[in-house]
Order: sequence, then C-alpha cells, then structure tokens
Amino acid sequence: MEAGPIYVQIGENVRRLIAREDLRPGDKLPSARELAQVLGVNPNTVVHAYSRLEFEGIIETHRGLGTFIRADAPVMRTKKGMLKKAAKRYVAEVRALDVSQEEAMDALKEVLDAGTTS
Repeated sequence: MEAGPIYVQIGENVRRLIAREDLRPGDKLPSARELAQVLGVNPNTVVHAYSRLEFEGIIETHRGLGTFIRADAPVMRTKKGMLKKAAKRYVAEVRALDVSQEEAMDALKEVLDAGTTS
C-alpha cells in the first residue's frame, strides 16, 4: 500500500482489487472488526475507509448482512482513475528529474517490458 493515512490506504487497496477484478460486484467484504484485526489497526479506521467507499458509491452496507461491492460499482472509472493518478505521480517525478519525454517513455517501456516495479 502507498504511504498516507491508513484509512486512505485501505480504500485504495479496495479500489485496486476491484479494478483488477479480484473483487467483483456482489462480493462481501470482511467486517470492519475482522479487517482491523487482520491489518492490526483500530476498527474505527476501517469504518472510516468503508464510509468513504460507500459515499463514493463503490460499496454498500446491508444492516445485519454485511458490506458488499455494489452491483453498479464504477469499476472502469476506478481503474482509469487509478491509472491516471499513477501517471500524474510519474510525470511529476519526470519533471523533477528534468528528463525528456522520450527518456521518460523509454524508462517506462523498459520497466513494463521487464514486468517489474523496481
């Protein structure tokens, strides 16, 4: 997960799992208490993350049943948005390093071709 508040990291991870289709519409998420225990965080942190995801229309909670990925969750919008966010971080680093677009694209292609993130 990325750096930042834990509730943001949890939300980003859920979005990533949806974008990769590891989580699909209708899938049940762990309870806040269960996920908090697995992650070693306060349950209120998970509740905060889930609340933000619910506000964004990605998940929904059914009282007494649990929390689920919405049937109309914006999967492609999530995937495209996450990709754009990563691209913006990359472009910011390219500009900070003052390298040409060609050098930046070559580096990106090299990493993609190698199948690595390092």
